[in-house]
Amino acid sequence: MTPPSATPLSRPTHGYAALERGGPVVPWAFQRRALRPHDVALKITYCGVCHTDLHSIGKWGQEFPLVPGHEIAGEVIEVGSAVSDFKPGDQALIGTIVDSCRECPPCKAGMESYCRAYPTTTYDGVDRVDGRRTRGGYSDHYVADHHFVYHLPSGLDAAAASPLLCAGITTYSPLKHWKAGPGATVGVVGVGGLGHIGIKLARAMGAHVVAFTTSAKKAEAATELGAHEVVLSSDAKQMAAQAFRFDLILDTVATTYAMDPMLKALTLNGTLCSLGIPDKFDLSPMMLAMGRRSVASSGTGGTVETKEMLEFCAKHQIVADIELITPSQLAAAFQRLAKGDVKYRFVLDLQN
Repeated sequence: MTPPSATPLSRPTHGYAALERGGPVVPWAFQRRALRPHDVALKITYCGVCHTDLHSIGKWGQEFPLVPGHEIAGEVIEVGSAVSDFKPGDQALIGTIVDSCRECPPCKAGMESYCRAYPTTTYDGVDRVDGRRTRGGYSDHYVADHHFVYHLPSGLDAAAASPLLCAGITTYSPLKHWKAGPGATVGVVGVGGLGHIGIKLARAMGAHVVAFTTSAKKAEAATELGAHEVVLSSDAKQMAAQAFRFDLILDTVATTYAMDPMLKALTLNGTLCSLGIPDKFDLSPMMLAMGRRSVASSGTGGTVETKEMLEFCAKHQIVADIELITPSQLAAAFQRLAKGDVKYRFVLDLQN
C-alpha cells in the first residue's frame, strides 16, 4: 500500500461535511486524489439523500469530518489513461461502493457488494490504495474506478435516477433473487424511500403487488405507484385476511415491530426479506416452522445487477419520486427525513 503522504491530491473539492459526530453538515473544502489509470472524474450535479447518511453523521460514522452521499449523478470531466468506456461529457452514476478485492468468488461473479474482504464504501470507507477515508457525493467532484461507475441510461432524468443507485438496487436485487414475476404475490411493507421503488419494480416485473402501510393516508399513493392492493397493517382484521398469500414480502421498516401477523401472511416456503434491518426482530420461531417460512435480508447489488437494474428501469421508465433541495436546505431535510416526512427521496442539487 502506498503511504498516504506519498499519494498526490490534485483536485480541490468543495463539499458538505459533518465535522463531528452528530454535528450539522456544513461547507468544507478538501482534495480528491489524482486520477489513477482506471479512474473517472465526475462533476457532480445531483446526489440523493439516503437514511444511511443520517445514521452515518451520527452513531454509524467512523471518522470525522465525514462527507455523506452515495447516490451520485454527474458529468464525466476526465478519465484515466486506461479508461475506454467513458469519455468527457458522458452522464454517469456512482452508487454505494467504489472498490472491492476483485478476487473472492462474489467479486468475480460481479457481486462486489458481498466482497469477503468488505467493499470500499463511497464515503467513510478506506481507499484500498492510499489508505485515506473516502468522501461522498455531497460535493462538487468525485473520482472513482470506472468499474464502479455506470452510464446514465438515455431517457432517465439524472436527479430522479440518482436514488436508483441505492434504493433502486436494494429493492431490485431481492425481487430478482426471489423471482418476483408473473404468478408471484409480493408484499411491500412501508411506502417510503425504499418501498415506493419496490412497488414500482415488482409491478413492472409482473408480480401481483400488495402494499402494507400503517397510514390510511398512503393507500391512494401506493395504488398510484402500482400496488394492486393496499393493506392497513395496523388493522388486525385486514391482516388476518392476508394469511398464506405471499411468496415474498419486502420489509423496508427500520424499527422493531411484532412480525408474526406478517409472517403468517407468507405461503408455504415464503420469504420475508428485511431491508430496513432493525436492531432486533420480534417474532415467534414457531411461526417460521409452521410454513417452512424464512426471514432473510439482502444488501445492495454488485456491478452486474446494478447495470441490469438500470437497463430495466430505463425500459420501464422507473425513477424515484423526489423532492429536489439545495445545500442550504440540508438541515431541514435531515429533520424531515428522521420523521419520515419526505415523498419519497430528497435529492441534493449541486449544479450551482
